[in-house]
Amino acid sequence: MKIAVSVGDLNGIGIEIALRAHEQITQLCHPIYTIDPMMLERAANLLKLKIPEDFECEPVGTLFELTPGEISAESGVFSYDSFIKALEMTRNGESEAFVTLPIHKEAWARAGIPYKGHTDALSEILHKEAIMMIGCERLFTALFTHHIPLRKVPQMIKERPLKRFLCDLYHEIKEERIGVLGLNPHAGDGGILGNEEEIIQRAIEAANRELMEEIFHGPLVPDTAFSPHSREHTRYFVCMYHDQGLIAVKSLYFDESINVSLNLPVVRTSVDHGTAFDIAYRGARPSIQSYLNAVKEAIRLAGKRKSYRI
Repeated sequence: MKIAVSVGDLNGIGIEIALRAHEQITQLCHPIYTIDPMMLERAANLLKLKIPEDFECEPVGTLFELTPGEISAESGVFSYDSFIKALEMTRNGESEAFVTLPIHKEAWARAGIPYKGHTDALSEILHKEAIMMIGCERLFTALFTHHIPLRKVPQMIKERPLKRFLCDLYHEIKEERIGVLGLNPHAGDGGILGNEEEIIQRAIEAANRELMEEIFHGPLVPDTAFSPHSREHTRYFVCMYHDQGLIAVKSLYFDESINVSLNLPVVRTSVDHGTAFDIAYRGARPSIQSYLNAVKEAIRLAGKRKSYRI
């Protein structure tokens, strides 16, 4: 199976992860990296790593000088071009899915790229609201809102959009039990600490009616939703905002967790960590586990879609 891989911000750890993991990745699939061979050579020389002979590149982007560990507009443009090429390859059938290595959002902003990140770009380009789901086999959290200021979250919680989100999520993952967290401390304490839970409750009930099954449960008290006892019965959770879901996942499974974009016409997964500029090109040997898991999930999801088409 061919999987396109966008290399992310070349001033960060992504390209080192791709090079170090390549041998293991080729045992899983046929990876095609969207990077200019000259830029690959520059990065490999700085890293003092040998480029594998079967490291297949799809040339893309404009050459620039690498500045390891630094934010630059040039690197932002290159990472965006790499991402777009991997997306195009998947849309036109040159690859069956694509995996993204980490970008730096400020580098995209400096480059004038009008998206906050991969997920926002996918939603705009594909004209479909992407669902961001973060985690690993033991715990996944789907984010109802993600890259917006916290003060804007309450106004985003409306019954119809949340109900649609819940139904779309179910159709993507087909999980029999999904927990839905409340927004406020103690899930509102009966309205004393906020009334958003009333909206969440109505959305849960509406989604379960449409699905004709009790799939969604909640609103759950956020500070106990991820307790060991709770996770014995539930692996998938819907969270109202970014940190509500990611703090739990990254505290428990930092090296293993991945990012999955659901509800789209293409399969896209990603590592669930950043560019790590503080350790880039410094011999730190960053973990490759998230990348391996992202590739495995991309293969699984692409295979699942292929079986549906047969």
